[in-house]
Amino acid sequence: MESREHRAGKLLLLACVISFVCFFGSYMRIPIVPLFATSLGADTAQVGLINSAFMLMAGALSIPSGLVSDRLGRRIPLLGGLILLAGSSFLLYWSNTPLQMGGVYLLFGIGLSAFSPTLMSYVADVTPPEVLGQAYGWYTMALYGGMTLGPAAGGFLGTALGLRPVFLVAGGLILAMFVVALIFLPAPSSAQHRSAVRPAILPTLAGLMHNRRLVACLVATLGTCFGFGMFVTFMPLYIRSQGMHSGHVGFVFAAQALANAISRLPSGKLSDRVADRSILVTGGLAIFALALASFGLCRSVVPLMGAAAVMGISMGVAFTAVCALIADVVPREQRGLAMGCYNTCVYVGMMLCAAGMGAFIREEGFRIGFFLNGVVGVATLLLFVTLYRRPEPAAA
Repeated sequence: MESREHRAGKLLLLACVISFVCFFGSYMRIPIVPLFATSLGADTAQVGLINSAFMLMAGALSIPSGLVSDRLGRRIPLLGGLILLAGSSFLLYWSNTPLQMGGVYLLFGIGLSAFSPTLMSYVADVTPPEVLGQAYGWYTMALYGGMTLGPAAGGFLGTALGLRPVFLVAGGLILAMFVVALIFLPAPSSAQHRSAVRPAILPTLAGLMHNRRLVACLVATLGTCFGFGMFVTFMPLYIRSQGMHSGHVGFVFAAQALANAISRLPSGKLSDRVADRSILVTGGLAIFALALASFGLCRSVVPLMGAAAVMGISMGVAFTAVCALIADVVPREQRGLAMGCYNTCVYVGMMLCAAGMGAFIREEGFRIGFFLNGVVGVATLLLFVTLYRRPEPAAA
C-alpha cells in the first residue's frame, strides 16, 4: 500500500507541475500585452487599465472562490479556472482593439481567481505540518518560477515569432494542464465533503480579520505586490523608453525569475527551522523595497538585470515564509478562504499599481515612479512589523 508520505509527495509534485506550466503560460503574455496594446493604439494609462482588468477580477473573486473550494472541494474550481485561463489566451489572439483586450483580461482574472487559491489550499491539505515550509518552498518556486520565467519566454518568443502567436502558445500550454488535472488530480475526499457546512462568508471572513498575524501577512502581500505590479506592468515600457527591445525585456525578467526560483527551496527549508518565520518576511520586505527603488537609477540592461535578481531573491524569501505563516495561523477548514484573501491581496496590489501608476508615470516619469514604489515598500515593512508583533487579544 502506498504510504501517506509518498502519496503526499506525488500530489505535491503534480500541483507544482500544474502551477508552473499554468503561470508560465499565463505570464508569457505579460510583456507582450503592453507592446501589443500600444500597437493597437493604447497609451501607458490604457495599458495600465488593461492589466488592472484581470487584477480587479482576480482580486474581487479570490475570496469567494476560496470559500467555494472549502465547501465543495478543490477539483471543480480548479478545472473551471484552467478552462478560463486557456480560453482567455485564445481570445487575445483574435483581439483587435484595446477595449477587446480589456474585456478578455476580465475573463483571465476570473479564471485566475478560481485556479490560484484552490491549488494553494490543496498543497496545505496534502502536506504534513512538519514540512509545510518546504512544501510551500517547492510550490512557490514553481508558481513564481512560472510567473517570472513566463514573461522572459514571452519576450523572446515575441521577438522570434511576433506578438500574436505568443497567445496561441500560452493557451495551448494551459489547456494541456487542464487535461493533466482532469486525469491525474484526485477527486475531493469524502472528509472534505462532510466539512462543507460552514458559516456564511461574511461572519467567517470577519473572524479571520481578527487574526492579527494573518492580517500582517496580508498587508505584507498587498504592499509587496503593489511594487511587483510596477515591475510586470511597466518594466517592458521602461526598457523600451531606454532604447532597448523586447529581447532585453526577456533578459531582465529571466534574471528576476532565476533568482526568485533558486531562492525558494532554501527559503522554505530555513522557514521550517527558524523559531519565527516573520524574521524572514521582514528581511525580504526590506531588500525588496531597496531593489524596486534602484530600478529608477538603471539605464542599461545589465544593471536592470542585477536589480531584478536582487528583487527576485527578496520575493523568494518573503513570500515563501508568508504562505507558510498563513497556513500555520488559520484552521485547516478555513485555509481556502485564507488563501483566497492572500490571492486577493496579490491581485489588488498589482491592480492598484497598474491602474494608478500609468497616469503618474505619464506626468512624472518612470524614475519617480520606481522611487515612489520603494517608499510604499518601506511603509509595508513597518506595517507588517507593527501588526505581527502586537499581542493578540485574550481569548474569551
